[in-house]
Amino acid sequence: MSKSLTIGQVATATGVSAHTLRYYERAGLLRAVGRTAAGHRLYSPADLNWLQFVMRLKATGMTIASIKAFSELRAQGDSTYDMRREMLAAHRDTVVEGIAELKANLAAIVDKIAWYEAAIRNVARHDDSFQPNQQEKDPSWIPDSTQRTRSKTATRRDGKS
Repeated sequence: MSKSLTIGQVATATGVSAHTLRYYERAGLLRAVGRTAAGHRLYSPADLNWLQFVMRLKATGMTIASIKAFSELRAQGDSTYDMRREMLAAHRDTVVEGIAELKANLAAIVDKIAWYEAAIRNVARHDDSFQPNQQEKDPSWIPDSTQRTRSKTATRRDGKS
């Protein structure tokens, strides 16, 4: 793409509403974009590339405040490369931890689905040896392990990780 886009075109292309685009600009996540003589925003290809990066950071759980801090470093130029790399490395580590947590939770869900499938088969066969309280012995559903997961998530959300 080599031409500038209006806010409506960017909204359509990215799935981000015009309202959100204006908010991102006010919040300092986007540099001030170009304007037409009438004052309408015109987004350059570079603006669109940066917006897509901001959206990735947001989609991976980076807070608006952290994205703003990263944007401010970016605006300071090449001398902030190391600080930006450090921010991204720390965020990557947080994302990797989150993925591991999601994988563990997904495995517990898969196990529970398998348990229900077995229960359904046993009920259909009228298997009296099947013990429904078996799910209480499933370690992936013990409240202690669930509580640890919730605490880690809450801590990360509160910015304490």
